[in-house]
Amino acid sequence: MSYTQYFENAQAAARNLHILPDAINLVLIDVAAETVAQTGFLLEENKKDLDRMDITNPNYDRLMLTAARIKDIARDMINVSRLENPLGHILSEKTMPNGLHISKISVPLGVVGVIYEARPNVTFDVFALCFKTGNICILKGGSDADYSNKAIISVIHKVLKQHHIDVNTVILLPKEREAAEALMQAVGYIDVIIPRGSQGLINSVRNNSKVPVIETGAGIVHTYFDAFADLKKGTNIIFNSKTRRVSVCNALDCAIIHSARLEDLPEIAKPLGDAGVEIFADERAYTALQGHYPTALLHKASPKHFGTEFLSMKMAIKTVDTLQQALDHIATYGSKHSEAIVTENTKNMETFLNRVDAAAVYVNTSTAFTDGAQFGLGAEIGISTQKLHARGPMGLQELTSYKWLVRGDGQVRP
Repeated sequence: MSYTQYFENAQAAARNLHILPDAINLVLIDVAAETVAQTGFLLEENKKDLDRMDITNPNYDRLMLTAARIKDIARDMINVSRLENPLGHILSEKTMPNGLHISKISVPLGVVGVIYEARPNVTFDVFALCFKTGNICILKGGSDADYSNKAIISVIHKVLKQHHIDVNTVILLPKEREAAEALMQAVGYIDVIIPRGSQGLINSVRNNSKVPVIETGAGIVHTYFDAFADLKKGTNIIFNSKTRRVSVCNALDCAIIHSARLEDLPEIAKPLGDAGVEIFADERAYTALQGHYPTALLHKASPKHFGTEFLSMKMAIKTVDTLQQALDHIATYGSKHSEAIVTENTKNMETFLNRVDAAAVYVNTSTAFTDGAQFGLGAEIGISTQKLHARGPMGLQELTSYKWLVRGDGQVRP
């Protein structure tokens, strides 16, 4: 099948996707149930992909499905089914002096293209969110996850057929790179493209797409341990942010510590050392950790270690003398994704919240919460680091646009 035929099929499906909200929710519940029922099949196909990837590749963990992860995916779909339908909401309305009644209502974006790498969970998330919002999705997954993605789409298509719904509601393009290039050139067929993956993938889509792009940026994430930080809170937050799941975009890359608290750094770092985290520390932090951290895991930082998204059991440590220096470091090296401060000083909290330019800014909690499900969105289609249309975790509302409805009674413009 030609790429144009895929796109035409998506357009036809978009014109005919008129499903009542209750029916949409039932489909999502049935897909969730079928997903769990097909756990064995999905794991078998996923293993074919895993067997082709080096286990040390940072994408390995993202690629891997487990029975527990499949259950979580199914739960997220059910959560999406329970959320309020965002379509047809009257966002504003007024009657003009000439009698025209003008209203602004929420509508689907249309046909949404998503280009992503070795993340089979994205296939489920994008379908659930797009289907709930009346959007058609065209997916271009990475070749690393091709067996997994094909298996997932077969499960979704099975349920769509059972409900007599056009399977072109969700389309998986072939794994070849040419498919992504065709998608990015599909002006008139695709309304928006959302890339999910490495900074290289995101840059490529942004630079080459003729279709509008919502950029989901890489996560270069910092946590600032302030002079007024609580030691126990900070230790737990830094450990969770770094080690909960190192391959995700909300994982900690650089801990910033106030110089007045360097004597606490060995205690803060101890759980990290026990977990096998490799640290690249600036001169002052390195000196504070020497003799208190596993020698094989402690290194002096070079400039390249700041501004790096590690996606592994590695992180940097930067020492500062003031809150302003911490803010400057984040502004220089951050990616506007997720940033956190640990402090008991109210003024410093508010300064950090107001001054840091990021999609999600935290006080005294882990950056691991930057996630659509954790934000009550059911799931997410990505985490936008740009400022136009959407920012942060993108759920149902971010997959809608609006149109103006104008009702008159014969008025003409003088």
